[in-house]
Amino acid sequence: MMDQVTAAGETALVAGGAGFLGSHLCDALLARGASVICLDNLLTGSADNVAHLQNHSRFRFLQHDICQPLKISGKLDVVFNLACAASPPRYQADPFHTMMTSVAGTLNLLQLAEAHEARFLQASTSEVYGDPDRHPQSEDYNGNVNCTGPRACYDEGKRAAEALCFDMLRANRADVRVARIFNTYGPRMDPEDGRIVSNLVVQALRGEPMTIYGTGEQTRSFCYVSDLIAGLIALVDVAGNPGVPVNVGNPGEFTINELAELVVAKTGTKSAVVFQPLPKDDPTRRKPDISRAKALLGWEPRVPLREGLDTTITHFRKIVAAQNRSGASQKASSLSAVV
Repeated sequence: MMDQVTAAGETALVAGGAGFLGSHLCDALLARGASVICLDNLLTGSADNVAHLQNHSRFRFLQHDICQPLKISGKLDVVFNLACAASPPRYQADPFHTMMTSVAGTLNLLQLAEAHEARFLQASTSEVYGDPDRHPQSEDYNGNVNCTGPRACYDEGKRAAEALCFDMLRANRADVRVARIFNTYGPRMDPEDGRIVSNLVVQALRGEPMTIYGTGEQTRSFCYVSDLIAGLIALVDVAGNPGVPVNVGNPGEFTINELAELVVAKTGTKSAVVFQPLPKDDPTRRKPDISRAKALLGWEPRVPLREGLDTTITHFRKIVAAQNRSGASQKASSLSAVV
């Protein structure tokens, strides 16, 4: 039986709430009747993602970097930590801040949850498994992470954050739950953030070459955003702390070449595929074992990739069309000025 801590009358803080996942989580919590405090430093999140919520009576936005301590007046019932750049180009752009977001930032939010006696959900990642030599990846697998490589700021940062979370749990200082999130896609993804779904779809819609790194035979498992958010809420709602991390992702496994073929078919693009060298430490296979999520939460994803891509492509089609209109307008203005 679920406690429904994020239901009517409860207050949730969502760190990273203006990001891709965080903004969808804000929507879902408000729909359940909760009050939401959206916390974001807007380095990778966007105010546009929560602009539709600004006049909502139960929504409040605070611009703040969780690397700095914070206090929240009033009650908090649950704290969600989704605050960290999640795509390699973004988190490698400032590796020091990425690491501190996962370590100092997570500690600050844990202490906030402790002070309010609030439940705490840590958004961890499949990247804690590194380039796995076990397939599929279950939560008892300790991973194969290069602790000195270019991805370590994120991979090791998230592993350290998990360590903090479970230390707080073992010390009975906070009711902490940890979700290991696998590749997620859907509306509100940033077209420029460098993730494979957004890259391929936007390049296809722009008529640009579609870039695949490596041979394209590496695999990923893609979870639609609504499924992912349902999994996070199920984890924070479940009565009795699981005491272990829980994989949240879609076990459907696709090669990057298969994803590209789907994008081509659904967009009708004439774009050619070009291959570039595989980045260092990029995982060759990725697929979650979600047996634990099924057993503990009664959760599993419902949206297949073919269906989820349709709404994702619609989202990006609007963005590309707006960019094209803006570019044409700027060009016309420039020509007028020259004349």
